[in-house]
Amino acid sequence: MRIHVLQHVAFEGPAAIEDWARRSGHVITCSRLDKGGPLPTLAGFDLLVIMGGPMSVNDEHLQPWLKEEKALVRSAIGSGRAVLGVCLGAQMIAAAMGARVYRGPEKEIGWFPVRRVTEAGAGALFPETFAPFHWHGETFDLPDSAIRLAETDAVPNQAFQLGSALGLQFHLEATPESVQQLVDNAVQDIEPGKPFQQPPSELLAQTPQASSAAQIILYNLLHHMAESINHAPEPAATGRVS
Repeated sequence: MRIHVLQHVAFEGPAAIEDWARRSGHVITCSRLDKGGPLPTLAGFDLLVIMGGPMSVNDEHLQPWLKEEKALVRSAIGSGRAVLGVCLGAQMIAAAMGARVYRGPEKEIGWFPVRRVTEAGAGALFPETFAPFHWHGETFDLPDSAIRLAETDAVPNQAFQLGSALGLQFHLEATPESVQQLVDNAVQDIEPGKPFQQPPSELLAQTPQASSAAQIILYNLLHHMAESINHAPEPAATGRVS
């Protein structure tokens, strides 16, 4: 399987997704969009992975490449290719498919519980409750026909499936190294005393054990996506992005 990663900033890379891909013998490539990296053609990947970042999907006036990225995501989903969006990546899927992305009622930063709300589709691969890593201040409405998969007390839309696309507001791919990078580069996002934001020392202390548990869920999801790709009809391979 050919996996292509859209990365928006140096300190939010694929982390455990890359670990799984290499251990599983898949080919993984990456575009650093913030550095002017080129977008792939639809024929160039089987799974498109969209990572997080500190920008908003609404910042096209500041980051003009966001418009082209949305067009690629929209075309990938329309052609039946598999797409996995993480945090900003989930918001990117929502925006590309016509849904609103906006400031959430609360920032969520740290290891907080998530509840599965359905066993439909990829929801069957989530435990009833689990505690992934969060680092986000925006949320989204669900695109038309999307299935909501998970929620938290603070933010109701935590995961969704739309055809071949899966959006995760949270970070199952978090590792001790990737969490440390976020703290090192974005600690100013944390507001002391807020109910859904953990102090850096607390979230870092939880990371080794919590990230190991989250990666089990991540690997199950990725394996399921890989199996679905292996058994699916070949999607349209046009290079057109609209």
